[in-house]
Amino acid sequence: MFRKPPIYDRFSLLFASWHKLDSILLLLAIVLTIWGGLTIRSTQLHTELTNWWQHFAIGGVGLALVLWLSRLPYTNLIGWHWIIFGIVNLSLIAVRLFGVEINGARSWFNLGGFSLQPSEFAKLGLIITLAAVLHARPASSLAMVFRILGITLIPLVLIMLQPDLGTSLVFCAITLGMLYWANANPGWLILLGSPLVSAILYNVFFPAWIVWVLAMGAIAWWSLPWPFIGTIGAVAGNILSGGLGGFLWSHLKPYQQDRLTLFFQPEKDPLGGGYHLIQSRIAIGSGELWGRGLFKGTQTQLNFIPEQHNDFIFSAVGEELGLIGSFALLIVFWVMCFRLVRIALKANENFGSLLAVGVLSMIIFQVAVNISMTIGLAPITGIPLPWMSYGGSSLLTNFLAIALVESVYNNRRKQTF
Repeated sequence: MFRKPPIYDRFSLLFASWHKLDSILLLLAIVLTIWGGLTIRSTQLHTELTNWWQHFAIGGVGLALVLWLSRLPYTNLIGWHWIIFGIVNLSLIAVRLFGVEINGARSWFNLGGFSLQPSEFAKLGLIITLAAVLHARPASSLAMVFRILGITLIPLVLIMLQPDLGTSLVFCAITLGMLYWANANPGWLILLGSPLVSAILYNVFFPAWIVWVLAMGAIAWWSLPWPFIGTIGAVAGNILSGGLGGFLWSHLKPYQQDRLTLFFQPEKDPLGGGYHLIQSRIAIGSGELWGRGLFKGTQTQLNFIPEQHNDFIFSAVGEELGLIGSFALLIVFWVMCFRLVRIALKANENFGSLLAVGVLSMIIFQVAVNISMTIGLAPITGIPLPWMSYGGSSLLTNFLAIALVESVYNNRRKQTF
């Protein structure tokens, strides 16, 4: 009987470890990356730009990282979470001091012709840190909730100083999602977000603001450990935030107010702040049911939408592939999120489960906000569509997030999914 060579055994072990990956989740990430590269190519078909090639190249690097990192035990990160958190915050301070400014935000390092955005990788750093902290102690007490908020506040403030509102909102979504999974009272989470809603309603629809303030008082009464004091605090906080919102709104310049309200009526400034949204709506609407065909969209090919390969990539999908293509893209994201939920439910322990939920929260929020702003349901913010929009840091971050989750799946106990 012939003995197999040692190299055969090594390859057997290598492929055996990859065989245990969640192939559906990884395949969906690859499909989105290829789809995104083709769509980016469509937006730059008549130019000399090669962003689509860079997208494919970075996607290939990301795939290699997934295949490598997913084989490593993710639990090793528990002992490194504070070091990771420190590196994240130091990078955010460094980019504030030494970074380059693009579109009014100092968020990038320029490294030999490549742009690196630390705030993208900071998302993963926050997910790892919060997962490790909540793994040690669940968020079933207000003290723990405030501790988590304090941890999030450090990178959040550094990102807002760049300023980068879109990424800071992603940090908030990640934190709330992970707190909910870690047994925080849902009423507490509603109360945490209530001041922002109160400030908006006070200026948009005053009767709804009154109802909101009363509702927050009722939630505080039923959810907080000290009902009377908590109710007074919740009502007072929402009244104060509403009044403060009105004060700040009155001191904004007209063009600043338009940035926040033009998604309601972009026709008010068709050649300025409303231009992107108007052209995006035209592109998506012209796609009708089946679309105009890949590389055949008039709005896309004639560059009516500036920077369409970035935040407005969904408008190219809508125009060239129509309602069917847009719906297919949503289904891909839905299946991906479904797999993340399943992995979170079947993880060996809280740390792995929280990692999956942090990634889930990041993806869901970015997809919802990006598509909403493209069709006019939300203000325009600099939030990319995962795996679809051009951006090396964003694409690598998404693949690293998949690597984390694949490691959770790869190192699970033998279970049926």
